[in-house]
Amino acid sequence: MSGPAVYAVSAVEVGAGEEGSQRTGQGSVWHDPSGKADLSAAVDALRSGEFTPLTSAGSTGLKKGSYWSYFELQNTEAHNLPLRLEYVDHQLIRLRAYSRGEGDGSEFQKIADQAMGEPFARRPVFHNRFVVPVELAAGASRGFLARFDSEEAGFVFPSMRIWSPDALSKSHTGETAVLAFLFGGIALISLFSLIVGVTTGDSSFFAYFVYGISKIIAWGTILGFTHQYVVQNHFHWSYMSAAGAISIFCGVVFDRLFLQTRKCTPRLDYILLLMMLNAAVLLVSALLQIKQVALISITLALLFYPVMTFIALVRWRQGSSEAAVFAIGWTLLLSGLFYQALRDLGLVEHNLLNYYLPPLSSFVEMVTIMAAMGIKLRRVRLQGLESERQYRRHLEQSKVKLEGLVRARTEELEKAKQQAEMEARTDPLTGIRNRRSFLAEAELCIKRAYRKGEPVSLLMFDIDHFKSINDNHGHGIGDEALRQFSYTIQDKIRETDIFGRLGGEEFALLITETKPDALHTAERLRDNIAGIRLPCPEGTVQFTSSIGVACAHQAQTLEQLMREADEALYSAKQRGRDQVVEYRQSLSGELVTPDVSTEPGMEPA
Repeated sequence: MSGPAVYAVSAVEVGAGEEGSQRTGQGSVWHDPSGKADLSAAVDALRSGEFTPLTSAGSTGLKKGSYWSYFELQNTEAHNLPLRLEYVDHQLIRLRAYSRGEGDGSEFQKIADQAMGEPFARRPVFHNRFVVPVELAAGASRGFLARFDSEEAGFVFPSMRIWSPDALSKSHTGETAVLAFLFGGIALISLFSLIVGVTTGDSSFFAYFVYGISKIIAWGTILGFTHQYVVQNHFHWSYMSAAGAISIFCGVVFDRLFLQTRKCTPRLDYILLLMMLNAAVLLVSALLQIKQVALISITLALLFYPVMTFIALVRWRQGSSEAAVFAIGWTLLLSGLFYQALRDLGLVEHNLLNYYLPPLSSFVEMVTIMAAMGIKLRRVRLQGLESERQYRRHLEQSKVKLEGLVRARTEELEKAKQQAEMEARTDPLTGIRNRRSFLAEAELCIKRAYRKGEPVSLLMFDIDHFKSINDNHGHGIGDEALRQFSYTIQDKIRETDIFGRLGGEEFALLITETKPDALHTAERLRDNIAGIRLPCPEGTVQFTSSIGVACAHQAQTLEQLMREADEALYSAKQRGRDQVVEYRQSLSGELVTPDVSTEPGMEPA
């Protein structure tokens, strides 16, 4: 490698205030497809003019092999100048740097050999990306060769930013602070989602919590901070792919739950299931360190991502307002990832802004979707309140209905009770008081009359020859005779009089009248009974009644009055029926029949 050589490249003038704005390497790049060329082969390629300017905006695209770049730095200061050459991206697997001394004939010497899989402590500069420290003598110019390896296939940016040590340190601190802010925001959102999930029991909030944590792990790993602070030994590129696969899988799971695709868009849900399967393939290929499959899976995942926005818009058309906000957030994430794809393909220039655009858009996506979650939570809350109002309204209606039913049932029971009481007091054939009811009310009436000093009389009735009516004309005519008998007397007495059927064809009437009036009433009723006519197939049926009258004296009991009236009734039947007999015990012990011709109030002879 000795001998004169001329390299057609302009030296980059550097000074003490370098802040990363100047970059190296893109003006003279050589591609080694085999990835096996050593320093000697690279120098020969440089001498033979095989190093050419990079035609893209910064990236070599997805290609196999290694890329070499040559650049020269010229110190414009009058003192020695320490510099830091920082590789612009995080996807590189290995970086080797060589430097030659003053003069074109000097040989290149290795000044750096850094690999992703080596312990982080071996790096000469504490930085999440590869950094090569160099020092230029006062006014000196030096040439450098840098080899960039991605192993198998990958995206390479054959360029490094030029920094002064202090400026790089400040930039790195600022980057770390920004990432800490973004990760902290995602962590807070995730924690809030977890709390809401525990409170509401909504599984989508739990999925969002896991999704947020997976984002922090994925971006922290992809950007090199996991290697810098957590897994400082035995780090491997597969960790980045595995973390990305887990984040993609968790994101799709959350999307399915939040958008309810299984229920509302079952056909589109199959695409999400396919995305989950692809994420699983990416995870397996990362664990097995199959880089080609991992790259294909990542590419497919990015191609599938726009489908999520389409599904969200479909759900919005179906009436889900939070799906529209979700679509906005997912579109913002897509814009960051799309810009990253343009950068990786070499269509746009690589800089710190678009370098951090994907995690920044991911953070904005989290915030936007959190707003969508809030809308969903509010909608669920309003639905819960509406359900509660409907439930209360239903309870009120049920209460009113139940009260109405209870009231109606109570009235029915009251009517049934009254009906039962009436049936218990009423003779079912004639509709007048039965024996039990007559005895109870007559007893009260007698006590009340005695208390007021009123007279009381008891009339006992018996239909004459009633058995012959049943025998000759049938029980139907007999029952009708009993009814007409009851109606006739009921129609001719006062409401305060107590009339009842004692049994069979025997009836009783308790009235608060004097003896002459009671006897007159008995004669009047007997005459009315005699006027009853019952039509039947054999002709008209007539019947008469015998009446026994007992007038109370010296506070007699009902039982005594009934016994005396019954004796008078028996005497009326013995004397030929169809007559009124008053119970009045003579000196001879015989009952006396009243003189029906006497006027009311006059004693019969």
